Amino acid sequence: MIITDIDFAELYREHMRRSGRPHKPASAWDERAENMRRKPLRSAYSDAFIQGMNLSGANTLLDVGCGPGTISLQLAAQLQAVYGLDYSQVMLDCLMENAAQLELENVHPLRLAWEDDWSKVPVCDIAIASRSSAVADIAAAIDKLNAHARLRVYMTHLVGGHFVDPQIAALLGREHEAFPDYIYIINILHRLGLHPQLSYIDIPSRLAGTENFEAFSAKVSWTFGELNTDELTALRNWYQADSLRAKRGGAPMRWAFIAWEL
Repeated sequence: MIITDIDFAELYREHMRRSGRPHKPASAWDERAENMRRKPLRSAYSDAFIQGMNLSGANTLLDVGCGPGTISLQLAAQLQAVYGLDYSQVMLDCLMENAAQLELENVHPLRLAWEDDWSKVPVCDIAIASRSSAVADIAAAIDKLNAHARLRVYMTHLVGGHFVDPQIAALLGREHEAFPDYIYIINILHRLGLHPQLSYIDIPSRLAGTENFEAFSAKVSWTFGELNTDELTALRNWYQADSLRAKRGGAPMRWAFIAWEL
């Protein structure tokens, strides 16, 4: 066997099935959006993402899994039109509220999921998928991005396959097989004759910065689902055992920043 014999798209799909993670419905992101309304768009992550982009020759941008517009709204003033695509209506409401506050009139919401029919989605100069690529079929997602971008695509994908410190999952007895890693994407793009650039964005854990255990356990519940009494006790003991570790939320996160030209 040589590398061209390997179907990385099917390996990814099988890996995702084995990870056993239930798909979060739009309603879950609707609820999360209420908390994101109060957060500033700019962060170390968004700065790093935008710094890695090349907007030369671009007038339009498609932001897939746009959320409240973390990336696209910071670029909208440099473009003629920005399209924010998300399957959460409340996220799209946040997007448009943020656009109004920034006095941006060139932002257009599209309520769609990765799996939906994109035949009416405009083809833009640039397509991005920021922290939104944990899909069942990444090859199909890449095909859609390529079909809706004229110049370039930018994507971030989780490195290591865990959204929180695996030690916390072990503590709760909630270990799962990791999500498929970014290396599948690199190999799928290679099979398509594309030659992506790869770098990394390191950020604190998504559990970092909580002021008390209640806020911390709420973040843990978002990832793992409702916690029972024993799990909450174990988590509280972990939280109280090391205040600095608790503040960091465990190990940091690393995102692969993948960019390719079309």
